[in-house]
Amino acid sequence: MAARAQPRGPAPRRAPPGRLLPLPPLLLLLSAAAVIPRGDGQNLVTEDVTVVEGDVATISCRVKNSDDSVIQLLNPNRQTIYFRDFRPLKDSRFQLVNFSNSELRVSLTNVSISDEGRYFCQLYTDPPQEIYTTITVLVPPRNLVIDIQKEIAVEGEEIELNCTAMASRPATTIRWFKGNKELTGKSEVEQWSDMYTVTSQLLLKVGREDDGVPVICLVDHPAVKDLQTQRYLEVMYKPQVRVSQNYPVQGLTREGEPLELTCAAFGKPQPTDMRWLRVDDEMPQHVVVSGSNLLISNLNKTDNGTYRCEASNAVGKSHADYMLFVYDTTATTEPAVHGFTQLPNSAEELDYGDLSDSRAGEEGSIRSVDHAVVGGVVAVVVFAMLCLLIILGRYFARHKGTYFTHEAKGADDAADADTAIINAEGGQNNSEEKKEYFI
Repeated sequence: MAARAQPRGPAPRRAPPGRLLPLPPLLLLLSAAAVIPRGDGQNLVTEDVTVVEGDVATISCRVKNSDDSVIQLLNPNRQTIYFRDFRPLKDSRFQLVNFSNSELRVSLTNVSISDEGRYFCQLYTDPPQEIYTTITVLVPPRNLVIDIQKEIAVEGEEIELNCTAMASRPATTIRWFKGNKELTGKSEVEQWSDMYTVTSQLLLKVGREDDGVPVICLVDHPAVKDLQTQRYLEVMYKPQVRVSQNYPVQGLTREGEPLELTCAAFGKPQPTDMRWLRVDDEMPQHVVVSGSNLLISNLNKTDNGTYRCEASNAVGKSHADYMLFVYDTTATTEPAVHGFTQLPNSAEELDYGDLSDSRAGEEGSIRSVDHAVVGGVVAVVVFAMLCLLIILGRYFARHKGTYFTHEAKGADDAADADTAIINAEGGQNNSEEKKEYFI
């Protein structure tokens, strides 16, 4: 007799897609038990995860001294992601990396801000254990932009630069560099929802040395490395002028020899107006000026003076001076002071260190030596003449006087002077008084 088929029990219930089945009573009892705070668990271990948006986060629930208890992973909404090796949550971004009695490891791909929060590891023991791991999502700045207040600046101006790092998490730190030198800016932070926008302002006084130098805005953020942007400065400045002596290349500028000077000027924009002039007098007629060159074919003493080369552009005007001293044809030695220097247009230009090739101090030094020698000789001559005048004056003062002579009567008839004196009135007794002695 054939056995009767036993009536089948009700078919097992299946949860609709996206929903979970109720846990068995035992499991419900276990899940309702007290949750052991993190650090107090005896066997369950996990770690926090920090991940950059768009990357992969890996969550690991590990069991020490496992006794084959059930491990499951829940999301911040307390939805089961994995129960043992089964994934009830229909989110394909969660993938099982490893499952064993001692570990449940799950990866989450293409992480976004919405995935941030606490994920719970549960172990069904007696009593049950639960710990959580926190996923922190880092968001690098979306854009990094430098905005310059003035695209083209003039030397000496202070310009404003702003660097903006948009939509980052956490707020970024902005650093400024000019070339290799770090500068200090002022930052402001704005929060929009879970994102932060940071703007840093830099005030920079520019000079001619800054033209073409990059200004770099660099970001310090845990989600990104070496993120930076840069802008090159464009600075206009007035000319820098230099005068060079082409001939004679070395040695003295002597009478009868030629002199050739060249003026070079550099600026931004490039100087368009350049001219030669004589500072202390009119330019000699025999001086030939051709563009940036000055030529004197036959030097003479009248050419001594200061010759200036001026150059100008849209920013301003600058000059360099050349002091000329013409030596005798017999001069063979260099002066004690010999060289080239720059006469600054103003105190401000001293900072630029412009050098010209003009002969500095030479004329003044030689002239001061000549004046000293001439003055000494004149002083000696005057002193000698004064001494001579004093001696002559004293001599004539001692020998100055009036002399009277009395000729004896009868001197005309006397044969000689002695006879005349004897025959004079008064006889022989007065002969001594009538005599006159001449020294």
